[in-house]
Amino acid sequence: MAQGNEVQIPRVKLGNLGLEVSKLGFGCMGLTGAYNSPLSDEDGISVIKHAFSKGITFFDTADVYGPHTNEILLGKALKQLPREKIQIATKFGIQRPSFSGIVVNGSPEYVRSCCEASLKRLDVEYIDLYYQHRIDTKVPIEETVGELKKLVEEGKVKYIGLSEASPDTIRRAHAIHPITAVQMEWSLWTRDLEEEIIPLCRELGIGIVPYSPLGRGFFAGKGVVETVATNSNLANHPRFQGENLDKNKTIYTRIESLARKHECTPAQLALAWVLEQGDDVVPIPGTTKIKNLDDNIGSLKVKLTGETLKEISNAVPIEEVAGSRSFINTDHLQWKFANTPPKTLLVPESRHRIGRYSHSSANSFSAKSPQSTLLQLKALLQSTLLPPHFPHDMRHEPAFPPCQTLLISSMTE
Repeated sequence: MAQGNEVQIPRVKLGNLGLEVSKLGFGCMGLTGAYNSPLSDEDGISVIKHAFSKGITFFDTADVYGPHTNEILLGKALKQLPREKIQIATKFGIQRPSFSGIVVNGSPEYVRSCCEASLKRLDVEYIDLYYQHRIDTKVPIEETVGELKKLVEEGKVKYIGLSEASPDTIRRAHAIHPITAVQMEWSLWTRDLEEEIIPLCRELGIGIVPYSPLGRGFFAGKGVVETVATNSNLANHPRFQGENLDKNKTIYTRIESLARKHECTPAQLALAWVLEQGDDVVPIPGTTKIKNLDDNIGSLKVKLTGETLKEISNAVPIEEVAGSRSFINTDHLQWKFANTPPKTLLVPESRHRIGRYSHSSANSFSAKSPQSTLLQLKALLQSTLLPPHFPHDMRHEPAFPPCQTLLISSMTE
């Protein structure tokens, strides 16, 4: 087994705006209960402090974890650590979580109220990386990111991120303010982002933060060598249920065999595979046990060649993975369904009847790109100008009185 006590965790850049983090982050969610019973404050803080002592400086939380208690716990730990050496990532957007239905809110007012509340719970002056936790498909992403941009300008947030966002949403958000990181589920048995999301992030210079890099603990033996607790949320996860779990145990056996070959644990091999996906990839595995934390750090010592990476990938054929990657009733929150409505722009309309634009009605058109939007807008403006043969008094009237509006649906590719 690769030991983590001699590992120096590298520093890497997330995005292209200057955020520097440890190559391995720490997901705090489980400290306050999720897949397990919550730890005491004393034990939770000790895990966070141990992670920092080993070189982890990038800590991930969210307002919905607990809810709220996870941010409070991290805030308490920060009192015992040098704030300037730590990068805090937290999230907003899940307004009401439950397995029967999740309400997502991306309105500007909600963005701001969540940020203010998280700052208080963490007891900090700024948040290093602030994510939209899930995309609100009722609110144009331009409105959500527009408010996040204001928070950056006010110094309350340093960098902006998205989680489970579609390619279109990422592009449109990035056009409003540079996105520093996209957080997505990425592990040996969840690789649906590799075809579209990863290339897009690299094109735009956006860092990638894989959550659940150990398959929600599966590759650490959860559900295989360790029974899923009855009070664990994993009991509601399709891949850990009944026949699906029985089928997936075959996958674990293959990884276990490869791990022996590389003299490491299955968890270390699975995490090393994620770490080797690129310098712009920073996974955030979580644990409640210091021993497991040290084992995770030890994965940085597992060196994999291109041929070995392919061998590991082939050991987990995606078509053989049984069960959805999402919890029951949450498939609709995946990135594939995370497009948002087009942003509506308002342009005054001439009150004179010129061609097809008139005082009597409002007109609308949509554009597939910002360039085509400008071309259509230019044509519209030209069509509303009065020709020189009109009477002198009409030619000098304002071309765009504020009596009507033209709705323009602006959509980017």
